[in-house]
Amino acid sequence: MTHSDPDPTNPDRTSAAPTRSDLAHPTSVEAAGGARPPRIVSVKPIVLDAPDRGEDLRVRVTAPVSGRDLPVVVFSHGFGSSADGYGPLTDFWAAHGFVVVQPTHLDSRTVGLPADDPRTPRIWRHRVADVKRVLDRLDLLEAAVPGLGGRVDRSRVAAAGHSFGGQTAGNLLGLRVLDPGSGTGEDLSDPRVRAGVLLATAGRGGADLSAFAAENYPFMNADFTHMTAPALVVAGDRDDSPMTVRGPDWLADPYVLSPGDKSLLTLFGAEHSLGGVPGYEARETTDEHPGRLALIQRATTAYLRHTLGLDDTGWTAVRKELADSTSPLGRIESKSSSRP
Repeated sequence: MTHSDPDPTNPDRTSAAPTRSDLAHPTSVEAAGGARPPRIVSVKPIVLDAPDRGEDLRVRVTAPVSGRDLPVVVFSHGFGSSADGYGPLTDFWAAHGFVVVQPTHLDSRTVGLPADDPRTPRIWRHRVADVKRVLDRLDLLEAAVPGLGGRVDRSRVAAAGHSFGGQTAGNLLGLRVLDPGSGTGEDLSDPRVRAGVLLATAGRGGADLSAFAAENYPFMNADFTHMTAPALVVAGDRDDSPMTVRGPDWLADPYVLSPGDKSLLTLFGAEHSLGGVPGYEARETTDEHPGRLALIQRATTAYLRHTLGLDDTGWTAVRKELADSTSPLGRIESKSSSRP
């Protein structure tokens, strides 16, 4: 689980005024070289009717102001956060050619769901339904962003998420949540999602969970054996989670225990916030590290472009840089479907 300190969601459900900005913290090659960073536009809240959810779904969309055939990344926030978080990743992805869609899930502190709300035990399922609702309504989301119409490539869609959001993204890729009693899990994968990025995502459940996690978060009982879609797993080697009786290697389970084409980026010295992905100067970031964050930005962008069939140059370059460095910030390993 992750906890962040997002700003309250705009309560005006009828307005979706765009805000336009350059990257506030330039870490891209373009910005580092002195060139003007690509411009992006962000629109919130875009409200999707969700009568079966009990609350309408509020969404933020961030996109580059230029370019065509733009791929889509749906990003699922960590527990308690909202669509207002994770700017270091979502702004960077948008500035590098992606349309980034961020739903605010029911567990967000901006929603204020009481702990005894009857929806609470099924929060994880509502999260998956939120992402599928986003995919079902891409036409409305595209139309809500000035100038975005006709520029989106809906055949190239990825799901990404941090912490609890990583499990949500994993569900779309084939991860199953096992019922503690029956040991069975439902397939909630979606063929529209071609790839994923799972950041600081919980590992195997069952005996690997701490007593606290097993009692309070029974949905953290993941089975990765059906998660066949391509994914990049990002884990910190100092992310010693209280949710498990194991150490930081637990966060590598989505890579180790899943079949298919997968890559694992292990970040040296990183804790649960992975150097600052929830937000610049976010309260819960105990391991703030601009270099580590820049690596995540570059590696995830390059991986998404690689796995969505756009180009391989960036992914090849990041892997080579880490392999050749005498003091790398992390390491990347990969496996293919023929080598589980």
